[in-house]
Amino acid sequence: MTSTVPALGTRTAEGSALQAVLLDMDGTLVDTEGFWWDVEVEVFASLGHTLDESWRHVVVGGPMTRSAGFLIEATGADIPLEELTVLLNDAFEDRIGGALPLMPGAGRLLAELYEYEIPTALVSASHRRIIDRVLKSLGAHHFGLTVAGDEVPRTKPHPDPYLLAAAGLGADPARCAVIEDTATGVAAAEAAGCHVVAVPSVAPIAPALRRTVVTSLEEVDLTFLHGLMTEMR
Repeated sequence: MTSTVPALGTRTAEGSALQAVLLDMDGTLVDTEGFWWDVEVEVFASLGHTLDESWRHVVVGGPMTRSAGFLIEATGADIPLEELTVLLNDAFEDRIGGALPLMPGAGRLLAELYEYEIPTALVSASHRRIIDRVLKSLGAHHFGLTVAGDEVPRTKPHPDPYLLAAAGLGADPARCAVIEDTATGVAAAEAAGCHVVAVPSVAPIAPALRRTVVTSLEEVDLTFLHGLMTEMR
């Protein structure tokens, strides 16, 4: 795993129950969920298959193996999962060759977390090769730790990636705020015991216990995140 783990910031620990912020990548910080679907459509078209638009809600936010496996089964495409995974990652890497569009409010939120020394991790189901490319647009310095989907035995919707990120930052999962855009990611964060801020990208997500739903990251700042933890006391 490629990471740099900082000490827990004193300004974070004092006066607030918030110990760390853990953020998803695709659809949460960068506007790439549509890119993934376009790539899947293109790759399967090259294999002679047309994807149904309704399948987009099934594959969004999931690990590559789950999404690709579902599409193979749904289309009946004659291609090994490992080969398809390489094709999809290659096509996506080509698509994100330049600067990526950030989601509204993402750049401002990352800058604020960095300024106030909030321990922050990027936790994605995407593979390491993809994360390292996207970090060029996000700024690797914003994250003390990054966790890729191909670096954990079980990725989202299992809690493992978020538990690993919290441990790496020296934080209690119950005192971590997770920001996610899909039901798969929300399930992973909640299974890890974190408080979730959901910013739905493709499919709606309902509010629930320990889950706050907003329409944009423009609604989320450090005061907002501290307030979530204060309400939990």
